[in-house]
Amino acid sequence: MTPTTQPSPAVDARIEASLGDLRIDAPRGLADRTLVAVGLAEAYAPIETAIGRIWVAFNGLGVSSVEAADSGAAFEARVLATRGRPAHRIEALPPRLATAIQRRLAGDRRVRVPLDLRGHSAFETDVWLKALEIPRGEVRPYGWIAAEIGRPKAVRAVGTALGHNPVPLIVPCHRVVRSDGMLGQYSLGGPANKRALLASEGLDPDRMEGLARAGVRYVGSDTTRIYCLPTCHNAKRISDRHRVLFRSAAAGVRAGYRACHACRPAMAA
Repeated sequence: MTPTTQPSPAVDARIEASLGDLRIDAPRGLADRTLVAVGLAEAYAPIETAIGRIWVAFNGLGVSSVEAADSGAAFEARVLATRGRPAHRIEALPPRLATAIQRRLAGDRRVRVPLDLRGHSAFETDVWLKALEIPRGEVRPYGWIAAEIGRPKAVRAVGTALGHNPVPLIVPCHRVVRSDGMLGQYSLGGPANKRALLASEGLDPDRMEGLARAGVRYVGSDTTRIYCLPTCHNAKRISDRHRVLFRSAAAGVRAGYRACHACRPAMAA
């Protein structure tokens, strides 16, 4: 048997030197982009909205955080504290994502904005996904969401979940109001921002709260004999002459009216 020939130390050195010449540095930022792509880090950039500059963080799984921080550094710290992942600022959101978000904010519910909701409960996720269904320029009470997700007694828990919404604006929790019709609080800058957002969608917050203080919960049409939530697109088409106001769904039913199939007002009751 012929013994195997081992390369000499000099040959080893020459091979190692040749391989060293082939080494190149990784492109700048590759490590950060890789971590973002697999969801172990976030990239973020600002966008302009009806309430000013908002910061949006995302990764390969979807948008993970939307906040109105005072600065990029403050937003980074917040993302690290709440998501446990580092965030790296980029010049602007990727065009496809930016376009999808802007279309969503403009009221196009057909466009899909991917969301990264890891770490949140199934109940919270159900609440947020149901809020996604509320059309632009309309509102629904907390009780409506609770009933729609099959948890009619969890009205308070719905309010808590909406207060913890990590992606406001995209998940439009500003379109959810108190069960008495008053606007209520808002996690993205408070009630003033909520009013501004609703006004930007064509609603009149003062009129909405005026109806709430008067005890009006539903609006009916004496021609169609259908009652709706006051901001439903069908209710907006009712002329003053044919508008009938109800303090409860039961009052509408007793008057011979049926619930609107679009806004499903009976769920709010």
